[in-house]
Amino acid sequence: MERNIGVEEMLSHTPGSLLRPIDNASSTKARFETIIRKAQDSICKAIEDIDGKKFHEDAWTRADGGGGISRVLQNGNVWEKAGVNVSVVYGTMPPEAYRAATGNPEAVQGATGRVPFFAAGISSVMHPHNPHAPTMHFNYRYFETEDWAGIPGQWWFGGGTDITPSYLYEEDMKHFHGVYKQHDPEYYPRFKSWCDDYFLIKHRGERRGLGGIFFDDLNNKPADEIMSFSEECVNNVVAAYAPLVVKHKDDAFTQQQKEWQGVRRGRYVEFNLGHHLWPEDRRSHRVNPHVPASPCNMA
Repeated sequence: MERNIGVEEMLSHTPGSLLRPIDNASSTKARFETIIRKAQDSICKAIEDIDGKKFHEDAWTRADGGGGISRVLQNGNVWEKAGVNVSVVYGTMPPEAYRAATGNPEAVQGATGRVPFFAAGISSVMHPHNPHAPTMHFNYRYFETEDWAGIPGQWWFGGGTDITPSYLYEEDMKHFHGVYKQHDPEYYPRFKSWCDDYFLIKHRGERRGLGGIFFDDLNNKPADEIMSFSEECVNNVVAAYAPLVVKHKDDAFTQQQKEWQGVRRGRYVEFNLGHHLWPEDRRSHRVNPHVPASPCNMA
C-alpha cells in the first residue's frame, strides 16, 4: 500500500529526537522513541565490545517530522555484517491500508482522503563470520493513526526476536528460548507459535530458522503494559544472543560448513520474497500442522 512519508535530509550529527517538536514528551510516541534509542545504543555497545570494531552511523530527518538512524558494522572481527536501525515516520496512507492494518474490511467504508499515521521502530539483523554462531533478527515497533473522518485513532505494537543457526546446538536454543520464556506467561506460548507460523517458507515447507517470538497489531491490553513488554523483549536481545556468539566465534570450521552457512542465509531472501506473495499471513495466526514447529520447550 502506498504511504506518503516525505523526503529525507542527511545529517552530520545524531539528532536528540526524531519526533516533531509539538509531540508531548509524555506521549506514547515519545516514550517509545526513548526505548528504542536506548536499546540501539546499548545493543551496539555490547556488539562492539565483542567484535572490537565500531558501527558506522548515518542519520537523517524529514522536513515534516521523523527520520532515522542506521548503524552498520561490516567486515568486523566477529560479524560479517550487523545492522541496528531506528526509524520514526509521520505520513499518510489510503483508507485501504487502514482497513488492512486493522483487519476490519468494513472500516472507513466510503471515507475519502488519506489517514494520518505515526510509526516508530528498531530493527536488526546480525550475521557472524563463524558458521557455528547463529544469525539473529529482531524488530520492535509502534504504530498509531490520528482521529480522521470521524474515525477514532488506533494504535498497536508489533515485534519479535528470532534466531537462525546454521548448525544446531540444543543447549544454545535452550538458552535463547529460555530468556524469552521468562516474560509474560500468556504471551510466550502464543508468540512462540506465531513466530513459527510467520517464518514459514511455504514453497519449501520449512521454517527460516528455529524461532523465537513474534507478534503484530497488538492492542489487547493497555498501551503502557504492552510497551513495557516490548521494552523487556528488546532489552533482552543481548542476553539471549550474545553468549551464543561468544561461545562459537572461535570454533574451527571447514569450507563446506561455510558454504552451508551461505545456503542458510539464502533462506532469508526466499522468505522475504515469498512473504510478499502471501501478505494475508501477516495478520493471521494459522499454524500449519504438517510443518514441525521449532523447539518451543527447550528451557
